[in-house]
Amino acid sequence: MKYIGFFLIFLITVGLGIMLSQQFGSVPPLGKLLDPNQGFWQNSFSEDMDYEEELDLKNLSNKVKVIYDENLIPHIFADNEKDLYRVQGYVTAKHRLWQMEFQTMAAAGRISEIVGPVAIELDRMTRRKGLAFGAETSLTFIQKEHPDTYELLEAYADGVNQYIENLPHSKFPIEYKILNYKPEAWSAYKSLLLLKYMADMLVDDRDLEYTNLRNQIGQALLDKLYPDFPEDNDPIIESEKIWDFVPMEANRPEGISFPDSNIFVNTMPQPVEGIGSNNWAVAGTKTKSGNPILANDPHLSLNLPSLWYVMQLSTSSNSVKGATLPGALGIISGFNENIAWGETNANRDTRDWYAIQFKDEDRTEYLYDEVWVKSTFRIEEIKVKGEDSFLDTVVYTHYGPVVYDKNFRSDRKDVNFSLKWTAHEESNEQKTFLLLNKGKNHDDYINALNHYTSPAQNFVFASKDGDIAMKVQGKFPLKWEGQGKFLMDGKNPDFEWLGYIPNEQNPSTLNPARGFVSSANQHSVDPSYPYYIFDHSFEHYRNRRLNSRLKEMNQITPKDMMALQFDNFHLHASEALPIMLSLLDSIKVGSMDDSGKKFLNQLKTWNFNAFPNQEEPTLFQIWWEKLYDGIWSKLRTEGRPIILPNKYQTTKLLKEEPRSELFDNPKTAEIETAESLINASFIEMVTKMKELQEIDKDYSWANYKKTSIMHLVPNFKSFSHINVYTGGGAGILNATSERNGASWRMVVEMGDGGEAFGIYPGGQSGNPGSKYYDNLLKKWANGEYVDVSIKSENAFINPLFSTLFNN
Repeated sequence: MKYIGFFLIFLITVGLGIMLSQQFGSVPPLGKLLDPNQGFWQNSFSEDMDYEEELDLKNLSNKVKVIYDENLIPHIFADNEKDLYRVQGYVTAKHRLWQMEFQTMAAAGRISEIVGPVAIELDRMTRRKGLAFGAETSLTFIQKEHPDTYELLEAYADGVNQYIENLPHSKFPIEYKILNYKPEAWSAYKSLLLLKYMADMLVDDRDLEYTNLRNQIGQALLDKLYPDFPEDNDPIIESEKIWDFVPMEANRPEGISFPDSNIFVNTMPQPVEGIGSNNWAVAGTKTKSGNPILANDPHLSLNLPSLWYVMQLSTSSNSVKGATLPGALGIISGFNENIAWGETNANRDTRDWYAIQFKDEDRTEYLYDEVWVKSTFRIEEIKVKGEDSFLDTVVYTHYGPVVYDKNFRSDRKDVNFSLKWTAHEESNEQKTFLLLNKGKNHDDYINALNHYTSPAQNFVFASKDGDIAMKVQGKFPLKWEGQGKFLMDGKNPDFEWLGYIPNEQNPSTLNPARGFVSSANQHSVDPSYPYYIFDHSFEHYRNRRLNSRLKEMNQITPKDMMALQFDNFHLHASEALPIMLSLLDSIKVGSMDDSGKKFLNQLKTWNFNAFPNQEEPTLFQIWWEKLYDGIWSKLRTEGRPIILPNKYQTTKLLKEEPRSELFDNPKTAEIETAESLINASFIEMVTKMKELQEIDKDYSWANYKKTSIMHLVPNFKSFSHINVYTGGGAGILNATSERNGASWRMVVEMGDGGEAFGIYPGGQSGNPGSKYYDNLLKKWANGEYVDVSIKSENAFINPLFSTLFNN
């Protein structure tokens, strides 16, 4: 009998062993995950402190020392650039390996390999946009035309790969263990793919939506509600700028017209409101020290591990410090002993759509200039975890990939829309940052930017010499007025881009008389600039608040600039709310219940700040959303994408034309006006507030907007921070909304003995088990900073630890 019992226990044990070694759906093999020697237990200890005082690293020409400060910021000291970037690759991989690889797999359309069929449509979209195609084109270009850059890319990749080769499974980042896969070798191609990923994240286009709008409301009303320049245009380059060059000609062809058919496609996701940035520099004439001060805070999606990784990179001839992008070489937003720089998104239309006419259903030829032209095909094999691969055939025309067709986001055979995008072209953005890292003056800054193509950025600059500058840089298509605003006819060569605006004619300014330069994603220029510029997403509030403050400020210190980055004044509310209050019906106000009267009184006495403990921003936000929807929801038609007028134009309409027929909804019996919609939306706001208070009495701004810093895999909520207590919001200088905000804040004072400060929402480590995973988050939420000034090798008194890399 005892043998039967033993046999049953043996079978159960074997069965459990087999079960624990298998993956069921998205659940990883629990045996591996729970293994005390190989599983997640090994990640619960801080491997960030698991260091060696000396390491051998192949292919170094000399020894390299890395010293970590109290925030786990590495300071790399090397003799030359190749050694420097080799060790940068190794160190970055040590702390951010999973993040680096996950983001490049997303850029390559390979997430299905990790998570299964749930990501197939996402991968198809990424591949159809041509990110990998663009990276391959740039890699070939760099190998041929910029071998010096390629050599450094290879050195970085070698550093990453040496780390991976010596990484035991027990030390794999926990995400690999949970998702049950392992790291691949890094390559120069992956670094370029990462930069294309950033280009995709920051580009926007609404050609298809504008096409539908023009057909729906007509050109005249489109021009009224969606003007190319707003009335209160406060551009990046000062309006007093004189354009002292002879522009290239770009005349609209006579008799040309855009396709007028309605478009029924499920358009791709676009960057949400809040994606943007601020940057500025003030001249020494406006600062207390007499030295220029530069500030930069890119507003991006708030994720963990943090988008940025702070480093100092030093050779015998140069030291540079700031925010790196894990997977890319050098410092992206930062400073050296001579110059500082930072970026904001320039919001330029560098992506256009063309309607393609194919000869037949096999799409081997398309019509162009009355000639049938051969198509090319790219077979995308999307490997799917646990299933057979998914094959997607993408047709390429000379414009670029056919993204929308009968097989993707449309069920109509006549839909074949090809994407033309500067990110598909030969470029070497990496060289821009390599040159900026060791730049010494304004000439070096301009030379570095000449290599930059995509995404379009506003590069701010300050130097130890006292210069401040701003340049709007990218490879900008030369277009006639209106070109690219709507879907274009791919058969007609008159819709082709006419070339590119020369770099030296891109908008720029050096040492303007006003004593500062600034950008906040607004219009680059005023109408006097001789080239056509269009984008639907220009900012109208942050820029005006920023410029008004910079104009009135003097004797500026770095602390003043930190306070300005954390400025919570709600300019839109200050302009819209008085109009809304003035149009409330006094009789209806008098008949309100106690809740309605309380909310109204709060709004009347609001100081228009959006601090986390204030309740008024919540009331305004809900009221504005209800009002905005009441005004414009009538324009929406299911299945036909459009874009609604922005809040600046909506506020202007409320103020100047409260009885405009635009407020009326022809589908209802009554005639709506601004007044009636404002009163109705106020009642809706009161009702919504009562519903919210039944769930949670706390309707403070922070509790309502619930700023969250999410892990890159959203389901990993235990690795995320939900409801971070902080203020700000979209359209506010402190642009911290629910999922977007300042991903990196930096303030740098130039000059001898200059100092620098920085902060971001997270920490240096990519390991959720490390205290350095999120140790900077609370400081970020409170508007605090850490000192990130450049340090010499001998300046460290009590470093966290150091490693000497031997050759």
